[in-house]
Amino acid sequence: MLNRLPPKERQIVDLLYAQGEMTASEVTDALPQPLSGSAVRTMLKRLEDKGVVRRADSERGFLYSPTVSDQTARKSALSDVVRVFFNGSATSAASALLGMSDKLDTNELDELEQMIARARREQGER
Repeated sequence: MLNRLPPKERQIVDLLYAQGEMTASEVTDALPQPLSGSAVRTMLKRLEDKGVVRRADSERGFLYSPTVSDQTARKSALSDVVRVFFNGSATSAASALLGMSDKLDTNELDELEQMIARARREQGER
């Protein structure tokens, strides 16, 4: 869903993921390209209507935050990348990542090995 947002709305959601809960004025101040406060509030309202962000009352005013966890959003975005660029093949995507092994440190390679071992165990349990 996030990949279908217009660029400015996506930028606001990305800010909320990076910074956590923010007021409309904090979002306005944090944007790299200036927008008016009313434009930001309009976009936040649209994002709320789309179900992408939620609004909560606080003593600082309304606080906005994403409705979907960052992990779920990452998984969804990665699924789209795998589908579009790797013909839906997770193996091809993983192979491309391993092709960048010169950029992976030993800890990252160890973590990948552990994830593969965990996935194998989970497959065996099914």
